[in-house]
Amino acid sequence: MPGMPGGGWQVMASFRRDGSVTQQKLKPGTTRRIAGYARPYVRELVLFLALNSLAALIVVANPLLLKAIIDRGIVPGRDGLVVWLAVGVAGLALLEAVLGLAQRWYSAKIGEGLIYDLRTQVFGHVQRQPVAFFMRAQTGSLVSRLNNDVIGAQRALTTTLSSVVSNVISLVLVLVTMMVLSWQVTVIALLLLPIFILPAKWVGKRLSRISREQMVLDAEMSSLMTERFNVAGAMLAKLYGRPAEEERNFSQRAARVRDIGIVAAMYGRVFFTALTLVAALATAMVYGVGGVLVVDGTLKFGTLVALATLLTRMYGPLTALSNVHVDVMTALVSFDRVFEVLDLKPLIRDRKGARDLAAAERGANGGNGDAPAAPSVSFDHVRFAYPSAEDVSLASLESIARTDTAPGREVLHDVDFTAEPGQLVALVGPSGAGKSTITHLVSRLYDVSDGAVRIGGEDVRDVTLDSLRTRVGVVSQDAHLFHDTIRENMRYARPDATDEQILEALEAAQVGGLLAEMPEGLDTVVGDRGYRLSGGEKQRLAIARLLLKEPSVVVLDEATAHLDSESEAAVQRALKTALAGRTSLVIAHRLSTIREADQILVIENGRVAERGRHEGLLLRGGLYAELYRTQFARQSDGRGDGEERVETHAKTSSV
Repeated sequence: MPGMPGGGWQVMASFRRDGSVTQQKLKPGTTRRIAGYARPYVRELVLFLALNSLAALIVVANPLLLKAIIDRGIVPGRDGLVVWLAVGVAGLALLEAVLGLAQRWYSAKIGEGLIYDLRTQVFGHVQRQPVAFFMRAQTGSLVSRLNNDVIGAQRALTTTLSSVVSNVISLVLVLVTMMVLSWQVTVIALLLLPIFILPAKWVGKRLSRISREQMVLDAEMSSLMTERFNVAGAMLAKLYGRPAEEERNFSQRAARVRDIGIVAAMYGRVFFTALTLVAALATAMVYGVGGVLVVDGTLKFGTLVALATLLTRMYGPLTALSNVHVDVMTALVSFDRVFEVLDLKPLIRDRKGARDLAAAERGANGGNGDAPAAPSVSFDHVRFAYPSAEDVSLASLESIARTDTAPGREVLHDVDFTAEPGQLVALVGPSGAGKSTITHLVSRLYDVSDGAVRIGGEDVRDVTLDSLRTRVGVVSQDAHLFHDTIRENMRYARPDATDEQILEALEAAQVGGLLAEMPEGLDTVVGDRGYRLSGGEKQRLAIARLLLKEPSVVVLDEATAHLDSESEAAVQRALKTALAGRTSLVIAHRLSTIREADQILVIENGRVAERGRHEGLLLRGGLYAELYRTQFARQSDGRGDGEERVETHAKTSSV
């Protein structure tokens, strides 16, 4: 609508907001918490609102100057006054431009500052959540909280607040001025308001529904593109060779987005056309009624022009304020959704009074000298059940409705063993027996349900997470590399590492030859999740990263599973040297690793079923001997005569 602050499209945007948001219940104390985030910006907010108030005054000042130009300058023929008043109009326009720039600066400073505060706080808080949280939460939903909801919350202190203040002031001033100039014209103008408001709300509801559907369809199309455009998805699509079907599937989704976009555009045009027609009708009414009053001598011509100008500046604030409860609640709900994430307490966190692990070990040794390079790792009658969904996640962050509301089933039962300092302990057993769960408890990715995990005699729950993760190094089966250079991926383990130290670790992990073949050396970008490298190369880089970290306790979760025989032999040589003097816990599917173990734990159904060394367990003829025959025997090519005799004896015993 011409003359409306913000224009007709801004009014339309207010009506297309989701009105159902007003039915949502906010948690107690939400507004008080919002005030806490606004407190650092109080001075800027006061200045921002003052500028909005001053800009609202100009809304009335301009029509009054036009009235003065006509009634006191043009009609009486006072050309000098006309010139000065015209200069005043130009001055007001210049002032309005300067105010607009100042408003935008303060709005950006407050808004971007608040976005920064919320984003960094949410990001840091999410980083402290346990692994179980990330296993349940949908990545897109988390990103949405840091983007859409944070920006929606920011609007509460900038767009919504300034809109309410400026619209209230503008509306009061405009109505008072119009009533003083002509109460008859003002009353008639107000009677026309329902002609605009009611159809606008009707169209707005449909626009709101269409907007929601549009967002869902856009999200579905974006999810399809994300899945097909990442390396794993693109490779799967190519391997199964269905490009035509993929294109057809995407085409159908894109067509739905196109069709609803056309509907939304037409509804928007109908709304804007109706807005313009009402503005034209109102203007015609003012000139019709006001013109008669001018002819009768009841009204001056300048007053009529001022009333027509003021009228266009009355409908904007009125219609915006008619939906202010929707705008306010939309912003408050965004804040509430952000607070929902911030209120989720991490299950794994430092206890009050938690100590540094190295200092605690020195204390256990009487305070003499440094902590031992390789502490013991012991499981003291450990029981463990994975946490329930309610303990680790939010239903609103999961794309599929929850059905598993029952407490987690116990997966470890009375696990009790000790890895002495410098020992290599191998974990073997069927898939799903609980081997990975045991290794996760060492680095405290989860906390035990009962019993204790101790490093150097210290319960891992009594030491700080930072010191624990400094002492414990882990290489998982699916090694992850960031889309960055080899240098930066290595420095993730040790940010202050020099290039010489990085090269030394790479050489120890048998990656030196690979690096020499790369033209860009340490500056080589490994690609998304390291997909530019082979599986074996990724594993060796991950092992090199662990070596650079120099932990005293090492956990290898099937770290050589992806290596071919040649790569495995190279890595085993590196590991043999690197693990010397360190306490190691290894999930092994390779016979070479098991033969080197000081102790083998056979895990079955969450329990330690057998323990001992390789030869002794084979002679016993139990579960380990069965696993050896089914999983490891084919790896035993090239073994010595003694190993053949042990296996033959095991077979004879089992028969």
